[in-house]
Amino acid sequence: MSSTASLPLGPEGPGGTVRPVGEEIVDWYAGAARDLPWRAPGTDPWAVLVSEVMLQQTPVARVEPIWREWLARWPRPVDLAAASPAEVIRAWGKLGYPRRALRLREAAATIAERHGGVVPAEVDQLEALPGIGTYTARAVACFGYGRRQPVVDTNVRRVVARLVHGRAEAAPARAADLADIAALAPEDDVRAVRFSVAVMELGALVCVAGTPRCGICPARDRCAWRLAGSRASDAPPRRVQRFAGTDRQVRGRLLDVLRAAPEPVEPDALVPAWDDAVQRSRCLDSLLVDGLVVQSADGRFGLPD
Repeated sequence: MSSTASLPLGPEGPGGTVRPVGEEIVDWYAGAARDLPWRAPGTDPWAVLVSEVMLQQTPVARVEPIWREWLARWPRPVDLAAASPAEVIRAWGKLGYPRRALRLREAAATIAERHGGVVPAEVDQLEALPGIGTYTARAVACFGYGRRQPVVDTNVRRVVARLVHGRAEAAPARAADLADIAALAPEDDVRAVRFSVAVMELGALVCVAGTPRCGICPARDRCAWRLAGSRASDAPPRRVQRFAGTDRQVRGRLLDVLRAAPEPVEPDALVPAWDDAVQRSRCLDSLLVDGLVVQSADGRFGLPD
């Protein structure tokens, strides 16, 4: 299948009309949604932006307590913009990929300088912020401002691949993904905004990678992949990314030492963080390049001021 127009017919609505599948997904979400704080009514766009950056490649359970701490400490972009890089890196804790913390601070500074301290609502202005890509920009416009926007992440692309195109897994990201998901959204703007988060939730909880829970899926009677026999993907199995022994682990260990130190440390203080001197040196160099670590004139290492 190549378009939403060829979706199989489903449950009838009032007057014998076929109810759009997007409406069914929105109704399902009303009873199945996780209780996440950044989805609470009245959550402002800045809080949504912080959550979206933190959630990139990071489980919800790890994000929630840090998100709450950040919003209590820096409730507005101008507050984060005034913080030092060292404060931001320490507050990021063990969320991983700490470069995101510095980019979020840079975005906050741009919001303060160019937008009067208010997170912009337009997608093009959001995309112009440091570290903010297409997905995050659309997510903030949709979830923060209630704008009708197709929001496409990995989970959404997998739902569309199965529901519309009859494929077990999503193909590499493409421009048509936005049109695919926009075509499924309800006509009512409020319901369309709800749909954007509902279809993400469907992919996260039901239409998961590997073994989807088709029996409880609200779109099961119209899913092209299921109706075609749920054929397995022809793609080779994905390799599970290991963490132990990687440069990412070493970088984290080095940052742990520096976060705990009240002042810059001598190079020898970093030796216990990792035994392999070559890998340790390589990772330290990469942290310096990323601006997450600085070296003082006397040779000590610390977090940026």
